Amino acid sequence: MAGWEQHNGGSGRVKMDGGRLTSFFAEIAEKHHPDEIVFLCIGTDRSTGDALGPLTGSLLAAAGFPHVIGTLPAPCDADTFGALAAGIQPGRIIVAIDACLGPPWAVGFCFAAEGPLHPAQSIGLVLPAVGDYSVAAVVAAAGPKPYRTLQTTPLHRVMGMADQIAAAAAAGFGIGRPGVSSGGDRA
Repeated sequence: MAGWEQHNGGSGRVKMDGGRLTSFFAEIAEKHHPDEIVFLCIGTDRSTGDALGPLTGSLLAAAGFPHVIGTLPAPCDADTFGALAAGIQPGRIIVAIDACLGPPWAVGFCFAAEGPLHPAQSIGLVLPAVGDYSVAAVVAAAGPKPYRTLQTTPLHRVMGMADQIAAAAAAGFGIGRPGVSSGGDRA
């Protein structure tokens, strides 16, 4: 769960809907072949709000992206993040995808940028910044109890946002149609 401050304050992040996300991924595709890309989908399947990463990862793997880390059967959560990130082959381009909490007006939108995000900041953890490109999805409004907020985030919203991100990536890269899968490899 990335921190809102790292996604908005002077970071060059742009608020995007599905159409703009498709353009964002198309720009990445112009520079990099899908074989060079690793989608690092951060989150856990044990929290509704933070499940965005593994849901998106499963959809990306089902769409046919060759290198996806962080799926429903094998999440990239706070416990596994370090080892999984360290295991990415040198020279790969990392697209980090994570959920975050933000202001009420941003809920349901994604903020994307060329550059890294800081996972787990919304819940007070300190993990290294990651990503040559990144997408932060605001799944709920920030509040005084982030764990409770994540547990009570509507699954419908999270699934819709995961589908939107995966569909935009597939369209931007010109790759098959996403659908939930248990696939994905450890690039």
